[in-house]
Amino acid sequence: MKKKAVVLLSGGIDSATTLAIAKQQGFAVFAISFNYGQRHKIELQAAKAIARSMSVHKHLVIDVDLFKIGGSALTADITVPKAREQKKIAISIPITYVPARNTIFLSLALGWAEVIGAFDIFIGANILDYSGYPDCRPEFLAAFEKMANLGTKAGVEGNRFLIQAPLIKMSKAEIIKTGISLGVDYSLTSSCYDPSQEGRACGSCDSCLLRKKGFAEAGILDPTVYQ
Repeated sequence: MKKKAVVLLSGGIDSATTLAIAKQQGFAVFAISFNYGQRHKIELQAAKAIARSMSVHKHLVIDVDLFKIGGSALTADITVPKAREQKKIAISIPITYVPARNTIFLSLALGWAEVIGAFDIFIGANILDYSGYPDCRPEFLAAFEKMANLGTKAGVEGNRFLIQAPLIKMSKAEIIKTGISLGVDYSLTSSCYDPSQEGRACGSCDSCLLRKKGFAEAGILDPTVYQ
């Protein structure tokens, strides 16, 4: 088998593109998604569709009930912010931040990676077109990588884990262009934080606004069906 990689797959643009990059680099991809009590659970359907379309080796969906912790508009009865200005999206940490989410997700991905012998873990973190989340920064990812190699049996036995974030310094437009070049079908992806019961994107939450901006700047038609 090819060298293995675990890819965090949310069902959005960034994770789908990251998965395509891992495949393009020659990895056998093991995708991992999380049913964590998020209000936009439709993203899991998108993740499953993406995993099928890209023929991943295995797609694992783990239940982690972060709704019990709350503290976020995505995991509690808190209103999702709408129609925020781009400059505010870029500089403030919004209520859609889920406490320690990437720490939790990466930890579970690390556990699976150690079991299957995968020493590359891919995450679609990005510091340019993002919503100010602290657990998307290079400093956080570097710290997690250090922890991964200190706190695992495989790590102390000399196998080095790498946390790979190939999109970290790319704009949303650059990410979309990269994905298109790698054959990503963005009609399968879901970005909205507050979709309708039918799964239609709201068009005005931070994630929808960043998606629209990315497609517009890339000069590519956004296949999303908005409300």
